[in-house]
Amino acid sequence: MCPKTIQQPNSTVALLLVFITQKRLDMSVSKIALVTGGSRGLGKDMALSIARKGIDVIITYKSNAEMAKEVVQEIEQTGRKAAAIHLDMATFSTLPSFVQHLKATLANNWQTDHFDFLVNNAGMGATVPFEQVTEALFDEFLDVHFKSVYFLTQYCVPLLNSGGRIINISSGTTRYCNPGYSVYASMKGAVETFTKYLAKELGHKGIGANVVAPGPVETDFNNAAIRNNPQFKERLAAMSPFNRVGNADDIGGVVAFLCTEEAKWINGQRIEVSGGLNV
Repeated sequence: MCPKTIQQPNSTVALLLVFITQKRLDMSVSKIALVTGGSRGLGKDMALSIARKGIDVIITYKSNAEMAKEVVQEIEQTGRKAAAIHLDMATFSTLPSFVQHLKATLANNWQTDHFDFLVNNAGMGATVPFEQVTEALFDEFLDVHFKSVYFLTQYCVPLLNSGGRIINISSGTTRYCNPGYSVYASMKGAVETFTKYLAKELGHKGIGANVVAPGPVETDFNNAAIRNNPQFKERLAAMSPFNRVGNADDIGGVVAFLCTEEAKWINGQRIEVSGGLNV
């Protein structure tokens, strides 16, 4: 009796099966973004815009856990996974504890110890003329806008996957002057310099870094200074060719774009999103 001949699969079919299997594996591994200050304002729109790109999101909040929970639910409604962790950038000593909570969240919710995108957005605002700035105010701005950003990034770099990105949120006021913003703009200027060094020193890890610098945006930032002051808003709007100030959704989409493959060759750049203010 002749033995049956075992037919080998066609090489093209075999390659197709391998490709389909790999694509399924790739789809099962979600990319993850951490957005600080993602519970409201610009940060909320960034988080939602990133989620709409098919990326899972972890947000941080300072005081309003309920508001953060609502943002998490909104993200989940897009079909992405989300989580919220408390973080107070003004209390520098809590950064190590936050990183431990971040690691636990990654392990429990995503079964991983790495993520892909760090968006340093959390901040505070105050309009204070230079001659009235106190050392205490200066130190608070320093902790929130530069020191904590610097060292949180340092803590997070070992957790970033190759191909990941760091997106630091700055301000148009590093290019043009707005009276009362000397401390805020100085710290943001430091962040912009820091970002270039990140791009230079982390490139060998496959990690890039960019700045997004919004112009005037109508949110609750700085006690809703623009929203609550119609004359101030009108003056700022007149500086733009579009004759308006920005909205949160003018900014979030740009940050989300920088988290996509289409933006992989953008590195070490300052991208101002101000509607052409003062061109």
